[in-house]
Parts: sequence; structure tokens; C-alpha cells
Amino acid sequence: MKVLLADALPQRTVDQLQAIGIIVENKPKLKAEELAGAINNADVLVVRSTEVHADCISTAKNLSLIIRAGAGVNNIDMKAANARGIYVSNCPGKNSVAVAELAMGLLLSLDRRIPDNVADLRNGKWNKSEYSKSDGIFGKTVGVIGVGQIGKEFIVRAKAFGMNVIAWSRSLTKEKAEILGVVKAESIATLIPQCDIITVHLALKPETKGIITKEMIGTMKPKGIFLNTSRWEVVDEEALYEAALKGAVRIGADVFSGEPEDKTSPFTNTLASLSNVYGTHHIGASTEQAQNAIADETVAIIKQYVERGTVKNWVNKAKSTPAKYQLVVRHYDKPGVLANVFDDLKSAKINIQEVDNLIFEGTLTACCTLKLDVQPPEQTLHSITSRVDEVIQIQLVALS
Repeated sequence: MKVLLADALPQRTVDQLQAIGIIVENKPKLKAEELAGAINNADVLVVRSTEVHADCISTAKNLSLIIRAGAGVNNIDMKAANARGIYVSNCPGKNSVAVAELAMGLLLSLDRRIPDNVADLRNGKWNKSEYSKSDGIFGKTVGVIGVGQIGKEFIVRAKAFGMNVIAWSRSLTKEKAEILGVVKAESIATLIPQCDIITVHLALKPETKGIITKEMIGTMKPKGIFLNTSRWEVVDEEALYEAALKGAVRIGADVFSGEPEDKTSPFTNTLASLSNVYGTHHIGASTEQAQNAIADETVAIIKQYVERGTVKNWVNKAKSTPAKYQLVVRHYDKPGVLANVFDDLKSAKINIQEVDNLIFEGTLTACCTLKLDVQPPEQTLHSITSRVDEVIQIQLVALS
């Protein structure tokens, strides 16, 4: 098996893969537009931030697995991957602590104006009176938008600093909120006006793009702090710029529109240029601890794929299918039994959308569950059950 590493991963990743017999092409400086020409006959593609476009996926004749060495997969053309039957996997939760730490660092930096302190000291300027006006964050209310792994890690740190937490997430229930020790908000719109600080930890999906609107930003408390270490697309960036330009809010962000793919290219963004905006270079996950954890998870995904043919953290598996019926076939465990069942269904032009075959103790019999798109006619069911030396019993169930 051949693996193309198209982004920088630790050398130990290369060593571990080669130790299990993997052929590794390590090309960490590849750009998105170069991937199609570099993929060649690779079976597995590993990327971090490099975008994987449809042209790369369509021209890669052997490609069967794309691994995002990180959490989100918005840099991968999922539609193209699905059309080619290519697995997409990721490394969820491995950078959660690192991103939460950066968000907390941005918060403390904004409150104490740490970067400005440092800049003045480096320029030989002592201005203690200017920097002695911080509010402090103890007892402040922070609103956490998105309560996945990163949001949960931020909550732990916020509570350790004595902050009150209000949280919103589509999946957050009252019971889960009680366990986390937070107040559950009914919506983002009701959360924002209650908070001194807002921190965003949402994955970028069609339903989250632009979810934080100009109107919502307009309801922030005066001099409030807005933190975004997730994706810039989830918030109206122009509205943030206007609010910061007026001095209505202070902003800490690790993500901006127009981020260059090249790690050292020029960068221009009006929001990042404001004095009350503290920005970092999309480095939330870039701690050695997080990168080592992600690298180890990447190796684990590839190792399982090679040894078992299954994909750990498979993200583009259909959550549901249009299957309307489930046919359960208890049968003798011997060659040709399922082939004959499949032939019967094929003759009736019935599509099998999911299959699960489990063996009984002793390996004499088995039970196969087939999810079907339409109801099999009686003659098909009769054909299956007529082979008494193969089929023990069948059960047809209509799925709700």
C-alpha cells in the first residue's frame, strides 16, 4: 500500500508507517493545485489544511482513503469522494485541548492587553498607567457556542477561572448541560446578549455557515469580547469588522477570510489589521502535543485499514439510507447460500442497501440482515425459502 503525505507530519509518522510495510511519499509542501499531478498511484492521501479538490479525486485511480490529520473535513470535496466511493476519515478530539488553550490565551491577552504591553516594552516605552485598567475575567459570563470536544475543554478552563458559563449547541440537552455545570441557552440569539464574552467552537457545515449574523453581533454587551477559533465562515466577518471599528467589541481570532494556503504568503485582512483585534495564524491545533496525538491517530487509521480493511473515524458513511424493508435470513453457513439469495433479489430488481451477516456459535448457522429499497414479491420470498438445505427461516419487516 502507498500513502502520500501532502502536509507536514512528524518524522516518526513516516517511520511508523514504513515499519508496517507502507510505501510513503512524503511531500509536505504540496499545494492544492499540485495534488492531482502528485497523487499518482497512491492508495491513501493524508492532508492537514491542504484542500483536496474534485480533480485530484477523479484522477487518482487507486485512491480509496483520504485522511484529514485534524478534526474538520471542510477542506475535502466530500461530494467528489462520495461519488468515487472513497472513504474520508479524520482525527477528532486530538487537538481539542490545544484549541481551547489558545482561546483562553486570546481571552487573557485581550483582557490584559498583553501583546500591546510587550510591544511597548520592546520599544523602550514604560506605560504602566495605560495597562492598569483591565477588568479581569473572574465572575464574568462567557457564552460557549458549540459544545463539541473543544467547547467542553474550554468550559473546563473557564470554570477553573471562576467564570459563569452559558452554552448553546444543537445537541445540548438540559441533562447534558447539568453534567457540564453550565446554563443551557435556547438559541444563539438569546445567548449573546447575556454574556460578557462569546467564544465560538462550531464545525463548518452548511447549517452553520453564517449562523452568527450581524444582528446577533449587534446585541453584544458594550466592550464585550468575541473569540473565534473555529472557522471564519460561521460568523459574519464584515459585521465583526464594523463592530470592532466602532470600538463596540474586542475580538480574538485564529481564523480569517483570505488565509493563504502557502504557510508564508502575504496576507491582507481588514479585521486583522485593527488595534482591538488580536489575531493568530490559524495555529489553534499547532502544539507539539496536539500534532503528535494527531500523527499517532493517523497511523492508527492507516494500520487498521491495512490490517482489517475497516476505516476508523469514517465520516462520509451515510447516516441513513432510503431502505424501506428489512429482510432477515437465518441460514446454514456454507458457500453459495447468500449468493443465491442475492440472485433472487437481483432478478426482482431489488437493490440491497445494507448487509450484515453474523455467525452463530459453532459456525454451522448464520443470520443475514438485508436492508432493501422495495418490498420483495411473494414469489421471490418463496424462492428463497424453498431452498430448505440452505435457508432456515426468513422474516420481512417494514421499516418506519
